[in-house]
Parts: sequence; C-alpha cells; structure tokens
Amino acid sequence: MPYRSPFQLVSRRWRRHSPAARGLAALALLVLTGVATWSLAQLVPHRYTLTMSGTDITSNRHFFAKALQDAAAGNGVALAVHPTDGSQEALALVAAGKLDLAFVQGGLDLPSPDVVQVATVTSEQLHFLARPGIADIAGLRGHRVNLNSRQGGTRIVARQILAFAGLREDVDYVESNVSTEDLLTQRGDRLPDAIVLTSLAPSDVVDCLVRRQGYHLLDVPFAASFALRHDWAAETEIGAMMYGAAPPVPPHAVKTVGVKLSLVANRRVDAAAIVKVLETLYGPALEARLRMHLDEAMILSASAYPPSVGTQRFIDRNKPLFSRELFDKLKAATGLVVSVYSGLLVLFKWFKQVPVVLAAPDPEPEADDTPAASDRGAS
Repeated sequence: MPYRSPFQLVSRRWRRHSPAARGLAALALLVLTGVATWSLAQLVPHRYTLTMSGTDITSNRHFFAKALQDAAAGNGVALAVHPTDGSQEALALVAAGKLDLAFVQGGLDLPSPDVVQVATVTSEQLHFLARPGIADIAGLRGHRVNLNSRQGGTRIVARQILAFAGLREDVDYVESNVSTEDLLTQRGDRLPDAIVLTSLAPSDVVDCLVRRQGYHLLDVPFAASFALRHDWAAETEIGAMMYGAAPPVPPHAVKTVGVKLSLVANRRVDAAAIVKVLETLYGPALEARLRMHLDEAMILSASAYPPSVGTQRFIDRNKPLFSRELFDKLKAATGLVVSVYSGLLVLFKWFKQVPVVLAAPDPEPEADDTPAASDRGAS
C-alpha cells in the first residue's frame, strides 16, 4: 500500500464530503477560531496609552502627573502629560475628548455629561500671600490681588472667598491675572500687592516668593464656616515656619481653605485603563515617589461628577470570591477552553464520519450447462 502523508489523508477525506458539508464545517471552524482569539486576547495583559494634564507646568499637579506617569509605565499604562493653563481649560479639554484624564481642583461649576470622576486624591491649600503692611484678608481692600490665570480654578475659588470676606471685585480690590511662571520672572516692583495660589504645602513657588520678594502668609479665620457651605472645601492649616525659620514664615500655624483635588476622565476612556491608573495611584511606587500617603477611602468624596465605570470596578475588586475582574477572566478562560475543545471535536467527528462508498456486489457465478465428467461416463 503506498505511503500517504497526513496532509494527503486530510485532503482526501475533505474532498469526499459534499460542498455544503465542507462550507458548514469551514464556517463552524471560523466562528470557533474567532471565539478562541477573543478569549486569548482577554487573558493577555493589555497596554494602554492615555493623555492627561496636571494643569500649569509650575504647579504641584503637574509634578503629580509626571510622578504618576513614571509609576504607571510599570503597570501597563503610557501617560502623555500635556500642560494646560489651569483647571478650567483642562476640564474643557477632557469634556471635548481632547484629553483622557486631568487633575483639577474642586469648586468648578462646569457640569458636563462627558466628564466622570476617577478619584478625589487629596486636598490642596489656598495660600494668601501679601506684601509687608497687609496684615489680614480685610487689609486687601484697595490693593491689586493676583488670582492667577482666568482659565484656572484658583480664580473661581478665591473670588468666592473674597466675596465671603465682604470684598467686592473691582470695587474693593483690583484683580490681576499674571501666570505663575511670570510671577517668578517679573521684577519685584512690578509684582501685585497680594497673590493667591493653590498648592500642596510646601510649595516651591510660594517658597520662592517668600524668600526672594518678602511676601508673607495671611490667615483665613473663617475657613471652617466657608467649608460648611461647600463640600469641595475643608478647613486646613499651613504649619508654623513652613516657609522659613529666620524670620519665621508663618510665625504660627495659619488657617486656610483646603480645596479637594480630583482626577477626572472622559467617560469614553476604557474602564480597564482606569482600573490600571487607580492601581498605580494608590500603589507603593507612587507613594514612595511623592512621599505621601493617598487615602483610598476618599476616592469618591466631594465628587462633582458621576463615578466612572473603572472606578466602580476598582472599588469592587476586593469583594470576596466573585469580583468583576475575576468574572471577566473566568469568562475569557472558559470561552478559550470551550472554543478549542469544540473545534477539535468538530474536526475529529467530521473527518471520522466520512461517507462510505459501497462497492458493487460480486456477480453470482453463471450456471455451467456442461455435464460433469461422472455424468458423461455414466452415459
């Protein structure tokens, strides 16, 4: 019997089936191959590329974003950080889908159906800086007060605080909008009488203005009362001598308003990517880089926007036995096993049940009319 290769045997069996049977088998194998490919893709670790902003390049938010960028790279997320002119601009870009993520401060009354809350990260402190001779918030009357960029969130919050203190814009004080970068480069005699900045303490920008230009910090005595009116605000303190010991700046702890710092996203960002970002945000690598602990319990506190699907998955990840992540992995693994097994079973049965070609029956021997030898002898 001549040798036939496995390919020849398979090809021979394939040709013995009808065209309709071959078409159905090919379609079944195509579907099963697609299911197996999808299942395998779900099990393979994904990498994500996202854009984000930490607002002004001189702000602690930009430093925050760069630190998150470095830590996220080891967790399968590539973050491209783009500076913006403030929280309002960053929020508008997220709403328009031109940025995936942004750190923005609280107090922005800018609703958008396309923005979702990823996490409330921490609280920043409002720093009210003033020239010598201005002793308190009331002493800002008649002076030029810099509220930073018109696209920033500091301006919105600072105007509310000044209004709470009874100071009317363009009546009791003159607003200026010099950027933080320009504050650091302008001559001292051209700087405003007072400056409001939002930052974690200590702030490098505040440190520079105190040491080089002689600014000091003002107390906000009504911080607690103001915070009762706004869920994004809290009473907080800037510690004594935070910005210098000789002379002491401030000489004693000063009260001020803390503003919640949030991470927001466009609602179309992949939920799995959001989970990866949150794993990094609350992970040990970022904590070591920032040298501060971020409390996961605050993740949805003072949220101005609905939580993202990814945030909800991240919160649910520690639920016992049956988390969404576990369900997704089990579903993918089951799909892979079932599709591979079904494909092999279809192939095995299909090739095994080849139509049998019946051979023609052997013809019966014709009757021989020639007399036998014994008969001839008898005759």
